[in-house]
Amino acid sequence: MRVVLIVVGFVCVLLGSVWLLQGLNFLPGSFMTGSLFWAVTGFVAQVVGIALIALGVRGWRPAS
Repeated sequence: MRVVLIVVGFVCVLLGSVWLLQGLNFLPGSFMTGSLFWAVTGFVAQVVGIALIALGVRGWRPAS
């Protein structure tokens, strides 16, 4: 479970970075370029990804 959380978190951070850069017009060439919606969505995806990585590193266990 830990590895899954870390991998999913890494993917969220990676996708969030692309969306943020496109939304802020640093990575042109898409319909997302220059859109504030995608900048905010990318930032949120990065935060979620970092939280998932932190849970995976700490060893999250489901409630029993």
